[in-house]
Amino acid sequence: MSPEEGRTAERRRPRGRSLLSVLGALTGMALTVGPLGASHVASAATSAAQSKVRRVSAWSPSMTTGGPSFDNRTIRMVVHSSVAGSGARITLSNRYSAAPLDVGAVDVAVQASGGAATRGTTRNVTFGRSGHVTIPAGAEAVSDVIPIPVGAGENLLVSLYVPGSTGRSTWHSDAFDTAYIASGNHTGDDAASAFGTTTTSWYYLAGLDVVPSTAEGTVVAFGDSITDGYHSSTGTYSRWPDFLGRRLGAGPGPQRLSVVDAGIGGNRVLTDAPNLSQGVSALKRFGHDALGQPGVKDVILFEGINDIGNNAGPDGQPLTAQDLIDGYRTLIDEAHAAHVRVLGATLMPDEGSGYYTPVAEAIREDVNRWIRTAGAFDGVIDFDRTTRDPANPAALNPAYDSGDHLHPDDEGMQAMADAIALRLLRT
Repeated sequence: MSPEEGRTAERRRPRGRSLLSVLGALTGMALTVGPLGASHVASAATSAAQSKVRRVSAWSPSMTTGGPSFDNRTIRMVVHSSVAGSGARITLSNRYSAAPLDVGAVDVAVQASGGAATRGTTRNVTFGRSGHVTIPAGAEAVSDVIPIPVGAGENLLVSLYVPGSTGRSTWHSDAFDTAYIASGNHTGDDAASAFGTTTTSWYYLAGLDVVPSTAEGTVVAFGDSITDGYHSSTGTYSRWPDFLGRRLGAGPGPQRLSVVDAGIGGNRVLTDAPNLSQGVSALKRFGHDALGQPGVKDVILFEGINDIGNNAGPDGQPLTAQDLIDGYRTLIDEAHAAHVRVLGATLMPDEGSGYYTPVAEAIREDVNRWIRTAGAFDGVIDFDRTTRDPANPAALNPAYDSGDHLHPDDEGMQAMADAIALRLLRT
């Protein structure tokens, strides 16, 4: 969402990411990942479940195409872990770029503040025991195990040096966190003085997974800009998946699930949006971005308002409620084939936004009625009831409205996370 329009580039990081994590731990070799079919998703899921090494995803933004080009630059990015663990590994993605990505050096450190690293915490990252890696166009690379512990809610800094011209980058446009860019190779710097440029996007960095201290699985929050955190405060980790992760970590008892955010602003369920940075459809990316996460047990599916607001039905036709329902059923079936549960979230009200029309509202209400009553999902989260104005159910509660009548503010994000019955999650 936001001025939500689309993206083009396919991303299916199959369930094999869990399996590849296991293989990497056993061999110490970096692994590049190419697109796999749906049958590989289910078979890799089974293999991963049988492995003795349990990994969970601690952080993993969904990537898209069309990012800026870099040349002789170090990109330092913040990774906010949702869970504690050890044996950390990162995933670099060149999935949506047209040329091979040459990476000259990568390191990881604990963040002190801003772009500065805590002295003595920097660890070099290798891929197949080499500090240099070339990632083919359309592929991903998983690092060797990094000897650094990770705490729940802790921030790491990942510094990535690209020595030559990259061409258009694989990226996540709306990070709602700060990245730092320097000319030349400054991967080993503790200080941030060389990093004279800042942005609010992530580039090439697609995941952090760990051997968890207590967690037994991963929850994937899958959606559009509300899930991505549009209008949440930058650098405060105030997206609703962030609040959910903190709820799960607060107890009682040890944290049993990590939470990762697979939201993309402007994303649609059924069709690719015209804006490339808003990603391919959920139907195309679900297997990679949701079912491909290490340790995934539950997916919270909260998407569809961009389909409705843009009247974007299949094959260029006007949208119907049944179109969206059919899309949801496809995603549910895909998840169940991989032995993953799907919780359906109702679509929030938007009267007063540019998306609202009486016809669009009727579709939203029909879709929400189906989510609540059809029994197709493994559980239901009623974000609509949580966030609507008691005096006008077609509109957001003014206490939760960021101002555009479509996206919640930080308080609304917390209300959404608090509305999730934790018993619905497979702990």
